[in-house]
Amino acid sequence: MGSQLTLVAVSLEVYQLTQSSLHVGLLGLFAVVPLIVAGLYGGAVADHFDRRKVALASSALLWGTTAVIAIQAWAGVENVWVLYALIAVHSGAGGINQPTRGAIIPALVGVKLLPAANALNMVTFGVAMMVGPLLGGVLVATVGYAWTYTIDVVTYVAALWAIYKLPPLPVEGAPAGTGGRRRVGLSSVWEGFAFLATRGNVRMTFEIDLVAMVTAAPRALLPAIGAVMIGGGEATVGILLAASALGAFLTGLFSGPLTTIHRHGLAVYAAVVAWGVFIAGFGVVVFLARGHMPADGSASGWIWPAAAFMALAGVADSVSGVFRNTILQSATPDRLRGRLQGVFIVVVAGGPRVGEMVSGGAAAVLTEPVTLVLGGILCVVLATVLLRLRPSFVSYDARNPTP
Repeated sequence: MGSQLTLVAVSLEVYQLTQSSLHVGLLGLFAVVPLIVAGLYGGAVADHFDRRKVALASSALLWGTTAVIAIQAWAGVENVWVLYALIAVHSGAGGINQPTRGAIIPALVGVKLLPAANALNMVTFGVAMMVGPLLGGVLVATVGYAWTYTIDVVTYVAALWAIYKLPPLPVEGAPAGTGGRRRVGLSSVWEGFAFLATRGNVRMTFEIDLVAMVTAAPRALLPAIGAVMIGGGEATVGILLAASALGAFLTGLFSGPLTTIHRHGLAVYAAVVAWGVFIAGFGVVVFLARGHMPADGSASGWIWPAAAFMALAGVADSVSGVFRNTILQSATPDRLRGRLQGVFIVVVAGGPRVGEMVSGGAAAVLTEPVTLVLGGILCVVLATVLLRLRPSFVSYDARNPTP
């Protein structure tokens, strides 16, 4: 939740400093490059060392970067380039931390429980994404940026403690007494790509998610939507992000039926199509809301249908995430899970960042509502084209996972 406070507050602070959705979208540029480099290399590190130690070290770097973000706010720096630089470091640390944490899950619960574990992960993720952005918008509007960042610094100590309490997690199949230690170089990273190049179904989980995130990522447009279309400013941004997270939370909470589905590839495609439809619907609502914002700048009644579409989009995104991650974890040997999780994180976290750049730039030309509608439609079209090119993905069966 604390991390979500910071991410929301940074985007709001950039918009306050620049009054530009394009500059908010540029946050994606300064995050995606270190995320890609650190994610790919960090996944290889996670396959060669005790994963608990790697997760603990990268979490400490995340905590330290958040502390510096808070310090710059208390000092009143108010420089967008400082924020860009800090987000780049924060993203790089996350690029090591997240694939390591993803690779840990199968070792803790076993392959058979992966769908249930990933759904449970969605519950915790949904709570954080629901409460964090909502609090972030409210806190920025009431106590300011410095206190909002500071709360993240304090609460992150709990995350550090949780990782510290994990048991040792050496890589399965590593030579006895080595913990899997050997030199981690480009050849280690390339080994993961070599596996991925010959595993079409696993590769498709990345490709279809990139389509969804690059074409229909709404986050960079929300500050402008809250400021001049729906109204309500920072609080509206928090509500819309929280609505999306509510969808993820409800998906995890009522995820029992998901564990009975065996056609995981077909489920991923259906979820991505639904994501595109709901983002386009959100764009239609924003278009209809223009001109109805109260004179005092408060939120109009259009915030509720907008929040409903964001919640439905959150459901679709969560269902896609559960099945994509389960396909990846069950079809990949443990010695390569860190590297494939690194690619997964690059796609999951980097895709939206690229999408923010695309949507922010497109909005400068087409306006925010048109960008959302066209992006949603393009998502559906390209996902369908991908499925036509790889029909084996539709028949993927979890009872006989074929990578």
